[in-house]
Amino acid sequence: MDKNELEYPLPRLAPLIPPLAYSKLRDEPPRMVTLNTSGQRVWLITKYDDVRAVLTDRRMSSDHSTPNYPRLLPVPPIPGMMSFLRMDDPDHARLRRLLSPEFSGQRVNNLRPVIQATVDRLLDEMEKSPAPVDLVEAVSLPMPSLVICQLLGVPFEDHDFFQETSGTIVSAVAGPEKGAAALGEMAAYLDDLVSRREKDPTDDLLGRLAARVKKDELSHDELVSMMRLLLIAGHETVAGAFSLSVFALLRDADQLAMLKEDPSLFKPAVDELLRFFTVIQGDGRVASEDVEVGGQLIAKGDSVIFSLLSANYDESVFPNAATIDLHRDARRHFAFGLGVHQCLGQALARVELEISLASLFRRFPTLRLATEIENIPFRGDMLVYGAYEMPVTW
Repeated sequence: MDKNELEYPLPRLAPLIPPLAYSKLRDEPPRMVTLNTSGQRVWLITKYDDVRAVLTDRRMSSDHSTPNYPRLLPVPPIPGMMSFLRMDDPDHARLRRLLSPEFSGQRVNNLRPVIQATVDRLLDEMEKSPAPVDLVEAVSLPMPSLVICQLLGVPFEDHDFFQETSGTIVSAVAGPEKGAAALGEMAAYLDDLVSRREKDPTDDLLGRLAARVKKDELSHDELVSMMRLLLIAGHETVAGAFSLSVFALLRDADQLAMLKEDPSLFKPAVDELLRFFTVIQGDGRVASEDVEVGGQLIAKGDSVIFSLLSANYDESVFPNAATIDLHRDARRHFAFGLGVHQCLGQALARVELEISLASLFRRFPTLRLATEIENIPFRGDMLVYGAYEMPVTW
């Protein structure tokens, strides 16, 4: 490989600092990089306007079966079990329409008491435990896992299984054998659960969608894939964003004091924290036609990686982007993507983060890190950024 060739994902030098190369790359046309998971050469898109163009251009295919599709993880896809996130229209639009009502703003707001009760229960257990406590184990991982299990209709007692298997699936270093095994275990579990719901539908998301299978509006395999996507995306991302947000606020006494003085600020603060960390670092596409992006011709069949993280640090859109400013209007961030594939569960994620952050600092006003920053292991080897553990005390 050429000495000037960059490997993607680009490395972070510090937990609160994105890869330094992005600031230079945003001033240049898109360039080729090498995926360190597969050795593929792909175009890397880093500028806010260019990322927006890729996200909204229907000529950029999301079809995972397309030759040369960028493989960000070593886990191979299961034949016949394609996630609708990795489909183009019309199949993508058909499946998304079935799910959209389940994640409407009204339905998510109706879940607020459930989310609050879940958070309160976890904080009760945390308060009873001897300090220091690992915040990741106590709250970050179980909170979104329990919420998504209740929303979907997956048994609570199985949430540990989903935490472990999904963590392996999104790991960039677990290797193809472990990743494929974890994916297979989850698929087998969900195949059985979906089959049972098809025979005896329940009044939850899975039960309602299982009824659609009986009406031939959805296939069994499509529903299994849909559930797998929701379980993984529904807790890995929120868990990472919660841990990192707590870490950042504990590092910034002024911003934290402002939130404690006026807890109503937690709701708008969530978007700034999501922008700052952008736990989903990026994603891929394949050009189905010749497309020009940022002055660079992307030829038909070329692979593209767009960095949501880099776009969210574009100074032309977010001045002083490397600083958390809880008064900033950050709603234009790309932490949830954009366009037809924009994250379906973004309203749920926002509410989960708002409630869990506000509740944590209300319950533990003297919360602080229980170790030196350099001792906290961050998930630089994962597609979803976060912390492996975070000891706290109060």
